[in-house]
Amino acid sequence: MLELFTAENLLALLTLTSLEIVLGIDNVIFIAILCGKLPLSQQDRARKIGLFLAMFMRIALLLAIGWVMGLTKPLFALFAHEFTGRDLILFFGGLFLIAKATYEIHGKLEGEEDAHATRKAGASFRSVLVQIMLLDIVFSLDSVITAVGMAREIAIMIAAVVIAVGVMMAFAGPVSRFVDKHPTFKMLALSFLLLIGVVLVADGLGRHIEKGYIYFAMGFSLGVELLNLKSRKGAPKPVQLHESA
Repeated sequence: MLELFTAENLLALLTLTSLEIVLGIDNVIFIAILCGKLPLSQQDRARKIGLFLAMFMRIALLLAIGWVMGLTKPLFALFAHEFTGRDLILFFGGLFLIAKATYEIHGKLEGEEDAHATRKAGASFRSVLVQIMLLDIVFSLDSVITAVGMAREIAIMIAAVVIAVGVMMAFAGPVSRFVDKHPTFKMLALSFLLLIGVVLVADGLGRHIEKGYIYFAMGFSLGVELLNLKSRKGAPKPVQLHESA
């Protein structure tokens, strides 16, 4: 037990936890948008269950390291690219994310979101959890492979996942409320998910795009929108002229 508390393992824990949080940002955004379609009384519960599912999914994948690493072995070749199990999961997961983000953007722009309000709350709740689970698998895969490559002890990997999910759970509520309160940020978040879907599809096809560029673009766009929000708050309200009787 004491062998775990070495300088190397503690450094690995700190690094992995930071990476898990960064890699989990897109997951938090996706969960926030999905849970925002539920009744207010169910949103917090759905967020917690979604993040717990993400945590258990990553832990399960870590415990099945042999199967996870087997996903990196070529299955077949097509168009001069050898497809692995990981490639297929990323490809179809990316397509799902693109389709979902496009559907949400279309509903937001065309005003069709209220058309689904008549669905039963139970069915909506279940459908949200199913969608969260599907994307958890995709988002967890790269995270687990990264963890396996950076740490030797499985206990360190699991501890990093638990701590990171705890941090994400603490911020998931405020992020969701902020996105719901500001429609432009919701559209920006959906655009981020669309971008991430494209990156996943490209990665699945063997065209790797450095995530540093993606996170920089997301951070820059978020910074610009925050400046716009501050500018709108500081702008003087237009004076309404009342016609004389």
